[in-house]
Amino acid sequence: MAMKANYLFRETGSNLRRNITLTLASIVTVAVSLALFGIALLLRQGVDNATQRWEGGIEFVVFMNADASAAQLQAVADALDASPEVAKITFFDQDKAFEEFKDLFEGTPELIETVQPSDLPTSFRVVPSDTDPDAVEQLASRFETSPGVREVVSAQETIRNIESLTNIASFIVLLGSVFLLAAAAALIFNTIRMAMFARRREIEVMKLVGATNWFIRLPFMVEGMIQGLLGAGVAVGAVFGANWALDRYLSDRNSLQLLESFVVATEDVWRTSFLLLVIGVIVGTLGSAIAVSRFLDV
Repeated sequence: MAMKANYLFRETGSNLRRNITLTLASIVTVAVSLALFGIALLLRQGVDNATQRWEGGIEFVVFMNADASAAQLQAVADALDASPEVAKITFFDQDKAFEEFKDLFEGTPELIETVQPSDLPTSFRVVPSDTDPDAVEQLASRFETSPGVREVVSAQETIRNIESLTNIASFIVLLGSVFLLAAAAALIFNTIRMAMFARRREIEVMKLVGATNWFIRLPFMVEGMIQGLLGAGVAVGAVFGANWALDRYLSDRNSLQLLESFVVATEDVWRTSFLLLVIGVIVGTLGSAIAVSRFLDV
């Protein structure tokens, strides 16, 4: 028995309307689960981007005491300059440190008004020639006890903490999205089962007049596929919205310049979106196919 396209669309639409509550529940569950999955993927991509940027120019900062003498400043500068492990040194005097402070906190002018250049320490920004984390930490530790040095701050510890926290957060979000995807498949499964139960007499008549197995199955499978696709479409919108919000948030705050590389490129967002659409279709089709195979005795 041949199947016409208008019959397929009519039957699919009828099934979707007949179980509108379960259909909406399935779509929402697919959307939430895939949105979480997509955001977790973008979060990991952002961390990879930021880590690569930082690892390409890892630096540590030697902060001097505010009352450090000229001789102490010169001694640290000479030691850094003489080290073959140092590729570049940038000295920030108090005026330059104050300009940086104003850039970092331009959104809080009341704080800027309470600080004077003399309140800020001078510092040496150091770019090592060897960006291996252990080598950076070992080099930075040599200057911690130098006279006039207040503290030495390395970016590596911050990077490791961010990577650790992000990996944990991504794992939790991915785990949650997997459970929600399973719940979505179960909802689609139940929706198809209810649709088949409501049309059980019609299905019996179709079998008696010679309808093939696929003629009966296909509208139900298309119904599940549409539910998965609609849910994935909502998730794609959520992923694009989340990436846009992060981009806007970081671009409006100069104090987060280190985090600018967390923004994911548009092509990466499109790739993630395509993956979400594929997963949505697979989950919807698979859930409906299992329901049809289990509850249709053909």
